[in-house]
Amino acid sequence: MKTLLEHSKSFAFSIVEKAKVRKGLPLGVAIFLVFQLYFVRELLAAELLFSLGFAVLLALGGLAYLVGSLGERGLDFAEVRVRAVGDSARRGFSALEEISRKQFRHPRSESAQ
Repeated sequence: MKTLLEHSKSFAFSIVEKAKVRKGLPLGVAIFLVFQLYFVRELLAAELLFSLGFAVLLALGGLAYLVGSLGERGLDFAEVRVRAVGDSARRGFSALEEISRKQFRHPRSESAQ
């Protein structure tokens, strides 16, 4: 009994011994391998370009998210400050209104009579 390796070797040698196949087979195998290497290189280059493009899109998306979240946080801080300023202005306006209602002269003073 022959092993599988010995059987494969004898089959390959019988094919190579034939004249027509022997001339075209190495050329065909070489062309096949060259095309395979070319396609593999092209696919790797395309994958690299696509990954680079997706990395740029990911960076732009992350930057947009960061700007948006910082804007929201800034609005939260600004809201607290604006409320404090609004309350202070409201108190000041009501104090000013009370002062303007009071008369500068006492009703029984000489100039008022």
